[in-house]
Amino acid sequence: MNSNSTYRFISTLAVLFSFYGAEAQTAPALPKLVVNVVIDQLRSDYLEAFAPLYGEKGFRRLMQDGCVYTQAEYPFASPDRASATACLYTGATPYDNGITSQRWLDRETLRPLYCVDDSKYKGHLTTEASSPTHLSVSSISDELKIATEGKGIVISVSPFRDAAILSAGHAADACFWLNELTGQWCSTSYYGSYPSWALTYSRYNSLPQRINDIVWTPSNEVVGNFSYFVSGGLKKPFEHKFKGNSTFREFKSSGLINEEVNKFATHCIASSGMGLDAITDMLSITYYAGSYNRLPVSDCPMELQDTYVRLDNALGGLIDEVEKRVGAGNVLFMVTGTGYFDEPASADLTAYRIPTGTFDMHRAEMLLNVYLVAVYGQGQWVESSLGNEIYLNRKLIEQRNINLTEMLEMSSTFIIQLAGVKDVYTSQRLSFGAWTPGISKMRNAYNPHRSGDILIQIAPGWSLTEVNVSSTTNKQNISRESYTTFPLFFMGAGFDPNKIETPVSIDYVAPTVAKVLRIRSPNACGKPALRPNCQ
Repeated sequence: MNSNSTYRFISTLAVLFSFYGAEAQTAPALPKLVVNVVIDQLRSDYLEAFAPLYGEKGFRRLMQDGCVYTQAEYPFASPDRASATACLYTGATPYDNGITSQRWLDRETLRPLYCVDDSKYKGHLTTEASSPTHLSVSSISDELKIATEGKGIVISVSPFRDAAILSAGHAADACFWLNELTGQWCSTSYYGSYPSWALTYSRYNSLPQRINDIVWTPSNEVVGNFSYFVSGGLKKPFEHKFKGNSTFREFKSSGLINEEVNKFATHCIASSGMGLDAITDMLSITYYAGSYNRLPVSDCPMELQDTYVRLDNALGGLIDEVEKRVGAGNVLFMVTGTGYFDEPASADLTAYRIPTGTFDMHRAEMLLNVYLVAVYGQGQWVESSLGNEIYLNRKLIEQRNINLTEMLEMSSTFIIQLAGVKDVYTSQRLSFGAWTPGISKMRNAYNPHRSGDILIQIAPGWSLTEVNVSSTTNKQNISRESYTTFPLFFMGAGFDPNKIETPVSIDYVAPTVAKVLRIRSPNACGKPALRPNCQ
């Protein structure tokens, strides 16, 4: 055989082996089920503090077998449950996804609008009319539906209406939340009729049938004798019964709520057939890790630590149940928090000579209007306020041919002089101003169609008093700029055990899940995926 023949022979063998190797290799199997667990108000410091009380199947299992990012964060200022959930599932900030907070002001009616309110779609087992209409972009669950031609099953279960609907997205098969008045698992007609299997659960396992016999006490003696908090030493073991007008609202803020979520979520999996075929399904769950009945932690320290212990048990029970039904290698778990902690002020700062005060939004609104009247003449220049945002009368400004940019600048100059104000952001500063690291998160939290014209940043230590326009009561929130850390876990299909301490932004989650599922990222998501092997 001459040299040319030998070369051709070797080349042919190389091509054949290369082709054989390509044929032998197959793409990794897709997970049959993706389980997204969002834990409302989860905090890394409490998660670590109560670690001696945990079992082996919840957080310990995630730390051992999962890929954990120890410092997750949201890419916008002042997240709450609604805006955090929307960001997580869309991979986009409020500027793009439209969900700036749980509520914003409707400029047409000058009334607060809840983020999932929609009068077009009546509720099932609730008087609340709801839909994801205000979520202006697609979510990861929507993209899964598109990729599977509607065959992938998508269900969400949450104690809270906003989290349930925003995690379900536009195209889900079903969505459930716990009715705060009746304790029933309710839904909205937007997703179709109420499933018969859910009615069966309500008939035989409903919370209202059991609530009078439920008593919340410490999980065990170890919990009752453990004390992490520095104030007051050991506390007397607690006992809470749920009765009266706020029965189910208080239950939803107790450590027992996560077990209730598990009961219904596992019923959903079994009844809907999730994870039983080769088409990927998605289950989204919300747990709760906040303080009991929104009390200061100093008033309910044992309740909080028991909440984390029960959360750990619920998480472990969910993982066990899902893996038993679907198979350990067929599930991808994603677990993270909402990036905030809702706690009222627990101490009088003046007693410790710490700078503090109360900033009254209604007073600021009136003072600003008086100032603008002096400058521009008579008129109701300020329409209303909500939270820390002031809404100007755009129609009147246009009718009088007033330069909006000039009025915003003058308003900002006036408000910044008020006691308790750290900074003032106008809509034009956020939309067109120069980019700086400090303004980035404020800009991401802003939305031109939802937010006010003027956003006031209250000084740390000061409380913001806002008028609740639907009642005669006022609402107070203390301003804190403390960094609330929380983790992000991936466990299952495609992820190796690892621990990453580099900070990671939550808007990377949606494209990462999309990459694992080999589908498109949500349509407003501009972030790349994290590498599945966490390297």
